[in-house]
Amino acid sequence: MTLQMQGTSTNPQMQQHLQECIRNCLDCAQACETCFAECVRMDMQGMAECISSCRDCADICMLDAKLMSRESPMHFDTCELCAKICEQCADICTRTASAQQGQHSNTMQQCADICRRCAQSCRAMASMRTGMH
Repeated sequence: MTLQMQGTSTNPQMQQHLQECIRNCLDCAQACETCFAECVRMDMQGMAECISSCRDCADICMLDAKLMSRESPMHFDTCELCAKICEQCADICTRTASAQQGQHSNTMQQCADICRRCAQSCRAMASMRTGMH
């Protein structure tokens, strides 16, 4: 099934949602990279899941932002996947933060909050697919 992106660049409401989702994805990728680096610096047992999750999340967010920026018809699919991966990352970062203390847990909790915001934005963008064909 091929999706047409007709009206996306001329529809001001869709363009606003698109730009907001791109910003949220870029913010999320940055937060995940920061959290990933913090987890590596901590050099503690039990950080592998958080590190892996943040890397996956940062990568899908960057891909999603790129596809939305060029208004690829596939961005609806990447938005669905991005929302799922962001939610999973948020859950893992929250769980890891609760096991840590101090500045490290703040970085992880901030990452989780930004991941949840990105997931919500991506879910909303993916739901706009139905109005696009």
